[in-house]
Amino acid sequence: MTGSSSQIETRSLYFEEPGRTSIREGFVAGPRSSEVLVKTMFSAISSGTESLVYRGQWPEELVIDENISSLSGKFAYPLKYGYAAVGRIIGVGESVSSEWTGRLVFAFNPHETHFVTSLDKLIVIPEGVSPEGACFLPNMETALNLVMDGNPVIGEAVTIFGQGVVGLLTAALLARMSLGKIVTFDKYPMRRQASLVYGADLSIDPTKDFGTGRFEDFFSGSLSDDFKADLTYELSGYPEVLNQAISITGFDGRIVVGSFYGSKEASIKMGSWFHRARIKLISSQVSSIAPHLTGRWSKARRLRMALKMISQIEPERLITHRINFSDAGKAYKLLTKRPQEAIQVILSYEENT
Repeated sequence: MTGSSSQIETRSLYFEEPGRTSIREGFVAGPRSSEVLVKTMFSAISSGTESLVYRGQWPEELVIDENISSLSGKFAYPLKYGYAAVGRIIGVGESVSSEWTGRLVFAFNPHETHFVTSLDKLIVIPEGVSPEGACFLPNMETALNLVMDGNPVIGEAVTIFGQGVVGLLTAALLARMSLGKIVTFDKYPMRRQASLVYGADLSIDPTKDFGTGRFEDFFSGSLSDDFKADLTYELSGYPEVLNQAISITGFDGRIVVGSFYGSKEASIKMGSWFHRARIKLISSQVSSIAPHLTGRWSKARRLRMALKMISQIEPERLITHRINFSDAGKAYKLLTKRPQEAIQVILSYEENT
């Protein structure tokens, strides 16, 4: 298809209201002069932000995503959401070379079978990265951003609360550095096992095996003088975990908060250890790079690094469920009702035209 103005049938996932999704049929205009038509192969569900949308916990005052054009605007049901789509270009506009046809690309686009966009909104997937692996690009970028914001130093003891996909990728990146010890926390056995596979030295259930009397056990063998963490990441999505993060972080330590709590509020105990220990709370969000790094790092450079890490770490090993797009509602019910059974859920479009 070249320079077509015809209508292309598409099917899109909509969040109709809290707890309910649907698949709507519709049409998109064929690619205009400088646009391309993409047929989706896979899209990844973000169990963090998408669960907030599904459960109705998105903060009312926050726009959907001011950095992604397909997700701009005020949050309101019904809406399309999602930002990890991988597909092939099957049509091009008149001013786009036919050589683009057939290329594997990534887009920050909602879950739908087809979409039309401009080339500058697409990322070409290089050799060495599988289509399913490419679905992890936003999460790998986020993990890289977390590592950069934490600025780990050789020999440091590091803890990570939350071993969802972002937490696991953060652990995998940190494991490639010469750190004193990496201790992770998650209440689900499947995630703790994956954490050990990805390089954590120890992975603990914080609901059963956490307390100030155990810190020496956690950090034995590290170089920490006080058996506490130099650097802690809070990636669980639960505001109450911040107090555990504070209690395990040592004097002059850093806590990087990468969780997006949505409308949930955090009640932080700042009157005791936090106050005296000079602990630093650092906000980390992938839409921007820390100002002190922008002299050398751009988003394009970080993106290239994320693709390189995907080819080396192979995060597609974290996929626990592949669900057909037509049954997408089952995926959100799974993540809401049985989260202990899933790590990464991928929507497959193989049976959709």
